[in-house]
Amino acid sequence: MLGVGANRDISVNDLQQPLLSNVNIGPVSSSSSRAGSKCVCGIFSLLTFSWLSPLVALGHRKPLDLEDVPQLFGIDSVRGSFPILKNKLELESDDKKLTTTFDLVKALIHMTWKDIVVTAILAVIYTLSSYVGPYLIDAFVQFLNTRQDSKHEGYLFILIFFFAKLVESISQRHWFFKLQQGGIRARAALVAMIYQKGLNLSSMGHSHSSGEITNLIAVDAERIGDFGWYIHDPWLVIMQVGLALTVLYLNLGFASLAALVSISIVMLANIPLGRLQHTFQDELMKSKDKRMKITSETLRNMRILKLQGWEMKFLSKIMDLRSHETGWLKKFLSTSSTIISIFWVAPTFVAVVTFGTCMLFGIPLQSGKILSAVATFKILQQPIYNLPDTISMIAQTKVSLDRIASYLCLDNLDSGLVEIFPRGDHSDIAIEITNGSFSWDVSSCDPVLKDINIKVAHGIKVAVCGTVGSGKSSLLSCILGEVPNKLSGCVKLSGSKAFVAQSPWIQSGKIEEIILFGKDMDRIRYDKVLEACALKKDIQILPFGDQTVIGERGINLSGGQKQRLQIARALYQDTDIYLFDDPFSAVDAHTGSHLFKECLLEFLNSKTVIYVTHQVEFLPAADLVLVLKGGRIKQAGRYDELLNSGSEFMELVNARNQALSVIDSIKTSFGSKKTKVMEEADRVEVESKRQQQVQKEEREKGSVGFFVYWKYITTAYGGALVPCILVAATVYELLQLLSNYWLAWASPVSQGEKPPVGGSTLIIVYISLAFGSAFCIFIRAMCLTTAGYKTANLLFNKMHSCIFHAPMSFFDATPSGRILNRASTDQTAVDLTISNAVGVFVFAVVQILAVIAIMSQISWQVLLVFIPVIAICVWLQQYYVSSARELARLVGVCKAPIIQHFSETLSGLTTIRSFNQQHRFEDMNMKLIDGYSRPKFYSVACIEWLSFRVELLSSVMFGLFLIFLLILPNGTIDPSIAGLAVTYGLNLNILQASAIWKLCSMENSIISVERILQYMSITEEGPLVVESTRPNNLWPSFGEVEVLNLQVRYAPHLPLVLRGVTCNFRGGTKTGIVGRTGSGKSTLIQTLFRMVEPTGGEIFIDEINISSIGLHDLRSRLSIIPQDPNLFQGSVRSNLDPLEQYTDEQIWEALDKCQLGDEVRRKEEKLDSTVSENGENWSMGERQLLCLGRVLLKKTKILVLDEATASVDVSADHTIQQALGQHFSDSTVITIAHRITSVLNAHMVLVLEQGLIQEYDSPLKLLENRSSSFAKLVAEYQYRGRSTSSHGT
Repeated sequence: MLGVGANRDISVNDLQQPLLSNVNIGPVSSSSSRAGSKCVCGIFSLLTFSWLSPLVALGHRKPLDLEDVPQLFGIDSVRGSFPILKNKLELESDDKKLTTTFDLVKALIHMTWKDIVVTAILAVIYTLSSYVGPYLIDAFVQFLNTRQDSKHEGYLFILIFFFAKLVESISQRHWFFKLQQGGIRARAALVAMIYQKGLNLSSMGHSHSSGEITNLIAVDAERIGDFGWYIHDPWLVIMQVGLALTVLYLNLGFASLAALVSISIVMLANIPLGRLQHTFQDELMKSKDKRMKITSETLRNMRILKLQGWEMKFLSKIMDLRSHETGWLKKFLSTSSTIISIFWVAPTFVAVVTFGTCMLFGIPLQSGKILSAVATFKILQQPIYNLPDTISMIAQTKVSLDRIASYLCLDNLDSGLVEIFPRGDHSDIAIEITNGSFSWDVSSCDPVLKDINIKVAHGIKVAVCGTVGSGKSSLLSCILGEVPNKLSGCVKLSGSKAFVAQSPWIQSGKIEEIILFGKDMDRIRYDKVLEACALKKDIQILPFGDQTVIGERGINLSGGQKQRLQIARALYQDTDIYLFDDPFSAVDAHTGSHLFKECLLEFLNSKTVIYVTHQVEFLPAADLVLVLKGGRIKQAGRYDELLNSGSEFMELVNARNQALSVIDSIKTSFGSKKTKVMEEADRVEVESKRQQQVQKEEREKGSVGFFVYWKYITTAYGGALVPCILVAATVYELLQLLSNYWLAWASPVSQGEKPPVGGSTLIIVYISLAFGSAFCIFIRAMCLTTAGYKTANLLFNKMHSCIFHAPMSFFDATPSGRILNRASTDQTAVDLTISNAVGVFVFAVVQILAVIAIMSQISWQVLLVFIPVIAICVWLQQYYVSSARELARLVGVCKAPIIQHFSETLSGLTTIRSFNQQHRFEDMNMKLIDGYSRPKFYSVACIEWLSFRVELLSSVMFGLFLIFLLILPNGTIDPSIAGLAVTYGLNLNILQASAIWKLCSMENSIISVERILQYMSITEEGPLVVESTRPNNLWPSFGEVEVLNLQVRYAPHLPLVLRGVTCNFRGGTKTGIVGRTGSGKSTLIQTLFRMVEPTGGEIFIDEINISSIGLHDLRSRLSIIPQDPNLFQGSVRSNLDPLEQYTDEQIWEALDKCQLGDEVRRKEEKLDSTVSENGENWSMGERQLLCLGRVLLKKTKILVLDEATASVDVSADHTIQQALGQHFSDSTVITIAHRITSVLNAHMVLVLEQGLIQEYDSPLKLLENRSSSFAKLVAEYQYRGRSTSSHGT
């Protein structure tokens, strides 16, 4: 926030999000729950915030952890506040069916009305008490001028001054505390509301990307919580101006009208400036959303970007979006600094107009009256100065409210799409669809599924097959009720359901928690599930067993392990109906066979199962086979019935038979010998040291290092603007002091005295000094804004550059929420908050020194009080700051898990809803919200604890100064100058407390810089380009790959995954790599692309050591189709050609080659057809074909297929293999395959086992040796194909 007033800055630590960690949001210990709890305390303790002293003392003794922070109770907890907001919002928007911004505002006011009323009363008390001093100054100066021997009247003055200051301090502290308390409640309830809406969004509601919704939580809800600060300002300004005019009228008569006019001019200037602020803020948030959207997507797909050598292109996209964002940021900051400049000089402008009017109309000016007016203008400076900030905040909050209201208006998933009955209530039918036609697009009548009629009885197995894009996954989605537009028909479901998605959704957490998925532990069932899913061996080898923490999106698991884990999650739930969306495609042949037999046929033998599959060998076991084409059920029946009736099914079967005939032609049928399924551990999971891969994020403890401050102030122009800011601030305060000194000295103390100078001289000198101070404040504002803007940009650019140059291991171990938190929340703090926090602290110190200087000139004895008081204040600050700092860090630590949890929830919505787990996830979210609100609440209370004590000391110091004035002998001091010192002294408590607050606020703010600097020191992977060893443009011309004694481990504490691999892939040959899960297949490919650097050994491509050249030169000359097909939000064109290197004709040619040309031509926008986030509006098979299109465009000499045809049917697989054979006939093709048929036509087959080469020869020779591992794999594949056939019949 910008332009925060002298006693406001303490609050502005809400955007500083410190170091993230995995945090325990569970119960606190009984001792800590008593330390600093507000539940039971007396009136004195409440008034003085002493109830917090135990927590502050604990924080002074040791760094606070979340367990030390007491729990929240009642409405302070989200469980108390959210129902109030939700019920009111539902009441307000029930008739309209849409939530408007006004409805949202009313609901928030309804939830916090008690806080609003109490703080309004406190604000009035504060305002009245703050005007006691200015009102009495003239009388006090007259008393000092004409005092008698009796001091009673003087002591009465001192008592009134002191009591007014005490009331002012207590009322202000509780006013601020209650406002922030209400803000924390509002923010918590809003986040819960946004999360609940996210859980109920229909697929069409995903027009808001996860990055945009993250911003709603990270920025918008936070800003609405902060607005509590400003809620009373609009009417309070009117009251304060009214009181000021009353005081001015009593002192200056009708000249107060001139003051009213000048104040009105200043305030009216806010209207156009406020509109500008609103516009700039709106555009700034829109551009930030766009940037966060692509940042979120980029981080999610970083692996494929690095493999393709596209990361710098995407970085430049983010930089372009940032450039557009900073255009608005610059306008926003420039407008704000102009407003701040105007309003810093506003009191001087009002004073010039008022005193000028007095001279013009001959109203006598006496020093007491002038000083009373100056004191009034000083108090007015606060509301006038806060006014632009208030207007800016209203504009920002309006934008945030509009955005949240717009999000709340998105379509919910219609719960009536599927009629669900308890088991047994609806005959023996488990699933029934009658005359069903469905569309994913609510506004379209073009169905994705047409005329669907099926009845599935309890306990039977239904297989769904069909070509790519035929509607198989959509059929499961409409059974789940996930297809938002039901054009006709009805869907009925009897019993509970479980769903296994095609793309595994794995929540971060321990393996045990992932499998249990909210259910209680049943050890017998749990062990059976592990056995059925072939997970026992994996878990045994893990260092922490099933307590091993799995990273975001299951990042430290192989594709096969993720799939087995989500199958285990479904099996453990023990539901009536199971829906499997081709889960066997991600596992190799033997594991797929094991899972099908153990899970579907045995473990779920009494359950209703519908499974989509591309593997024909799994069809005979089904009681019913559905063949889909073009969104219709073309054929339905048992496997043997369909064999004799129709072309669609025979297309799939013939492709399968053709694959088997390749084996038969080599005459290697081994009968029905069955090989045992073996499961080996995945690459990253065998650990020699007990260390989780996903580590807690580093969280600094103790004070923020000097290096962080130094780095921040010297980032822009080497710190050249810092002296300019210091000089401008000092000269401004000096000129202000001189102008007031001049007024006090040049005016008579009482009526009848001759003034030292003429009226015109007095005004001219005063105006000259005012112009000088205005110029200084403008220079300061411009320098501060320029330095802050430049620093924010440099930090952003450097941090993003370091992130994009980080090795893949960094992204594997770092949840994207941590990175997004820095790119969103911390960057917002650096953009808008920190430069101001540093600037206002420096200004506050200068102001204090000025006040002390003038007070000391009148009475040097004040130094005797000032020095110990400052010492006590500094000690208090040091005593308090250790607690405040750790609480501020905990605020950030506890915020990122909310964002991460929300992000995970959005990506797994279908799975969560299919298991009916919405309530559990809401409950988890509420625990995380309260875990964030706790340190936030106590951080706010800590600030008020310190503020009250510092203000009390300042008031005592001011009272002692007044006593010194009273006991000084008559004639020792000039009453006018003494009055000037009192005028300044009235603000001493505010200034001194403000300086301490601003110091703490600055330290809390700078934590955001500390966090960004952490990511500027990430270890980088190799250089993108090495000029001295750049290969020529034709490299690789042969495509020969030579691997020599290759040894690879994923981290120093992990064992070798590849243990000395030596082989040669000749140029232009096709090589298949096979092996059990975890044998090192993917690791070999990762090393070829240098995603992992070799621990030992070398890889040569056309006689060039790949470790000697730049990463970009290497990766851009290789092609890969990965196991997970990654698409980016945008168009078909931008997905095929992100670097914009090819013509439309070339792109169409590639689409035709990969069988998607006709599909894209049917779409209205052709190559500009939309691809949604993650490519969710394309089937998995179509996504894989688009990835094939990319490599067909790129056409390199070396192509890697990493299980690339796992998501397509056998027929499409055959087509892809033909396309590759035709278009990459002279290229080196390396294939990792789960389908043995994919590698049977290869020139060579490499069999890996536990990181070593077991066999490497032609398929023919390996098959001739019946004891070879490859021959056994083929035999198993063949057995599965034939035995399932006999099972079906």
